[in-house]
This record gives sequence, C-alpha cells and structure tokens, in this order.
Amino acid sequence: MTAPAELIVVAGTIRTLDAARPTAEAFAVRDGRIAAIGTRAEVEALRGDGTRVLELGGAAVYPGFVDVHNHHALAGRTELFELSLPPSLTLDEILDRVREKAATLPQDAWIIGGVVASTMLPSLQSTAVRLRLDEAAGGRPVVIAEDSRHNRWASTRALELAGITAEAIPEGGVTILDAEDGTPTGVLLEAAGIPVQEAYDRSGGLTAAQHRAASAHGVHLANSYGITAFQDAGVSTDILDALRGLDTTGELNAWVVSSLLVNDEIFGFDPIGSALIARGEEFRTAHHRPDFVKIFLDGVPPARTASFLEPYVPDAAHGAHFHGETTMTADELHGWLRQVAERGLGAKVHCTGDGSARLVLDVAERLRAEGFTTPIQIAHGQFLAEEDIPRLAALDVVADISPFIWFPGVIPQMLTEVLGERAEHSQPNRALIDAGALVAGGSDWPVSESPNPLEGIQGLVTRADPLRRAPGTLWPEQAITAEEALQVFTRNAAVAMGLGAETGSLEPGKSADFVVLDRDAISGPSDAIIDARVLSTWFAGREVYAAR
Repeated sequence: MTAPAELIVVAGTIRTLDAARPTAEAFAVRDGRIAAIGTRAEVEALRGDGTRVLELGGAAVYPGFVDVHNHHALAGRTELFELSLPPSLTLDEILDRVREKAATLPQDAWIIGGVVASTMLPSLQSTAVRLRLDEAAGGRPVVIAEDSRHNRWASTRALELAGITAEAIPEGGVTILDAEDGTPTGVLLEAAGIPVQEAYDRSGGLTAAQHRAASAHGVHLANSYGITAFQDAGVSTDILDALRGLDTTGELNAWVVSSLLVNDEIFGFDPIGSALIARGEEFRTAHHRPDFVKIFLDGVPPARTASFLEPYVPDAAHGAHFHGETTMTADELHGWLRQVAERGLGAKVHCTGDGSARLVLDVAERLRAEGFTTPIQIAHGQFLAEEDIPRLAALDVVADISPFIWFPGVIPQMLTEVLGERAEHSQPNRALIDAGALVAGGSDWPVSESPNPLEGIQGLVTRADPLRRAPGTLWPEQAITAEEALQVFTRNAAVAMGLGAETGSLEPGKSADFVVLDRDAISGPSDAIIDARVLSTWFAGREVYAAR
C-alpha cells in the first residue's frame, strides 16, 4: 500500500515548468519530494489521516526560484557585520556614515563596507579626498567596495597596513595615483585591492561562527524572495565550511552549488586554484555541491578592465586604441578548463566584454573537439558579438545573465561613458534564446541591491528598470516573454547548475521546492510583475519563509 502524503498543496494557479504538464490543480509531498501532481482528485488519493492540506485559494505556486549567480555569504556579511551603504549616497553622505560608524569602534578597528557608485570613482582619485576619508574615520583603516564589487576605496591607514605606497605598488590590478603628488589615492582596481583585504584578514577578519551566520543570513534573505537554489559565484574555504556545517545540522534551506576560485581578481581568498579545487570534496553534503570552478577572465567595463573586440571610448589614460585585456591566454584558459573537465567539474567564466566571451567560445570549441562535455557558463555575457551568439548553443555553453543591472542606472551610465553607443546593445537575450542557447538567470547579488527574481523576470520582459527609478528601455527588441523569463529563473538555471534532476520544476520525484505568491505574477501586466508578493517559500517540503 502506498504511504499517504505528508502535505497536499492546492492552489488556483500552479505553474509546474514541466513541458508535459505546464499547470496543475494540486500536488502531494512525501519525504520532502513531490509524490504526485495533477488534478485535485488525482492527488487526493494520497491523502491520509495525518496529511496536512494547504488550501491556497487564488494564490499562485511556482517552482522555487533558482539564482545561477550570487554571492550569498558576501551579502549576508555586509548586512550583519559591515557598513552597508546604498549606491545612491553622495560623498558627503558616505563620509557621514563612516564618521558615525567610527564613533562606535575602538581606535584600531577596521571599517569594512560598501558600496560607492562606480560613477563616483573618478572624483575619489586624489589625496585630498583620501584625507577626508581619514578624518571621517578618525585615522582608522577603512575599505569600501565599489558597486561592481571589483574595485575598492581605502583610507591611508588601510594602505599602510597593506604595505601600499608610491614605492610599493601591487603587481596586479591598477593602483590609482594622485596626479599631483604621485601617491596612492586609495582607489584600487581589481586585484590591486587584494593586499588590503589580506591586511584586514591578518587583523582577525571574521570568526568561523560569523562566517556561518553570514551564510545562514544570506540563505534566509534568498528564501524571502522565493529562492530555493543558487550558485555562489566565488567561494572561500570559510564559506565552504559554513555551508557544510549548516547542511550537516539541517539548517541549509536551499540547494547550493559552489564555484571554487581558480584565480582571484577581487576577493583576496586563500587558498585558490589547484589547492582549493583539490579540497572541494571535503565540503560536499546532501544539499551543497562544490561542482564548479570560477575563472575571472576579465574585469568590468566602467574601470576599463573588461576585454572588448573594439576599443573603448578614447581617454587620456588609455588613448584611442585600448581594448582591455584578458587575465589568461587561450592556452592558459584551455589548460585550466581541461584540468577542470578531467575532474568532472563545471566552469563559470566571468566575461563582461565581448572579447573575453569570444575567447571562452574559442577554447570551448577546442575542448569539445577533444571530447570533453564539461559544463561551461559565460557569466554575465552582457556583450556578445553577433556572430558569436549562435556558438553558445552549438558548443553547449550556458549564458549566465544578470538582468538586474538595468537601464537606466549607475552602471549603465558608466557603460555609456566608456563604450559609447555599444552600451545600448547589452543583454541580447531574445537572440540567445532564438539561437537555442540555454539562458539562466542570476542576480549577482549584492552587486544588485536585492536577489529578487521577480525583478529580473520583469526586466527581461519590459527591458526597463523594474524599480521605476527613471524612464527608458534598453534595446527593446531583445525582450522575451514572461513565460520564458520564468523558465530562465527556474528550470533553466537549475539545469545550468547541474540540479535539473533535483529542482527547477514541479515534477514527481523532484525536491518539493516551491514559492507561494499572492497572485500569478506573469499572467498580468508585464510592468507589474515585481508587485507580486511572496507569501511563503518551501524547501524540501518544509516552510522556510513566511511573510508577516
């Protein structure tokens, strides 16, 4: 005799994301997995004396949202332990926040936080502004991340502790010097900021308990937006250990796929590369899979550290023919990806320029010719040459897109300044889908201010800012349908992460991961998708978030 279900869910709208049965009236849950789905009558056959029946009326049920690209622990850490700064603040407002924080701290305590807007970086590149930061902090070491999280602004004391002087400039990245006195301004691009991070870590950094709290908080915040699975796009052993600990004690309320850093242009983690990859299996648990590596192949366009096929808009520092650079040659990237493939891992490759994206595709072509089927994701992929778009499908390369960095806004404004008209041709999502590519949705949170998938879904459909901060659309011909956008943030993302057999759709045998919304968000006006409210989030048949 079939055991009765522990839970039966009945709702006015249930979108399964299963092509064979797109909608249903009800489903049953047993042992954390979907035991049956279909009409209410079909599912009622599994009802027993102890079965809980969740009658949701006119609410809508979707599969739990899946985020293919975030930094959950960084987001949790920022909110719990750091100075959190919205990117809309002016310099004076940032200094006031630093001053208030400093008043609560011992004299030698670090102030870590973020963010400053990328549009503000040029105005920070002087000794005079660094001295203003010193005054606000009372001489304490300060490090504030810029909105892309690739660049930093540091105080004099932080530079001293990191050993950064005019005579000792970090080898990696770019250390911006004052044009008049030749000393470091505190603006550190890409890897130039790593010595400052290392200095903070030497001072003590976060404890193991704090790392665990940061991860738990990051997962909880993700759950509050209906997310039940995500891929962290760059982890340390501290984050890996936190995730292992949470799952071992039954406190990890999401599927997590971790990306082990091959190279590190921004975080300052240790170990990385082969030493970290060799340790990945130590941290595998039922719901945590260290199945990917992360490679930074370039930086970000606003800092001119992304690699493009055509040159940037001319400026005094770079001239008229600067394309940016990749962090690896084709042979170096091939060597890493081959090593990864031989270990049975996938690769998430950060590419924000079309030049770096082409390099990934060229190397993927070599790997496929050699018989390797390793999963490869182009992370961000916001700029792609038109002739390269069909190659993603042909080479089975996933487009990990981040539609949260929407137009208009600070980052798009900076893109226009450095790329000119090319900035208007970002996120070719319609073309990618039409070409047969697997398009998976990611937030890049906390680079985005929240991981809300409804924000990403609406942006994909309207090509406008879902937060309605200003009018305008970005390349509207690249809009996709609401149904496609929902798939991007559920089934597609799960498949891209290697979790397609576990989650991403509501089907018998899969984990009972679902989100309850107050209405069917994608059936109404496209500019009101974000207005739908998450009522509850369920992971493996357990309610892990309930709106108050």
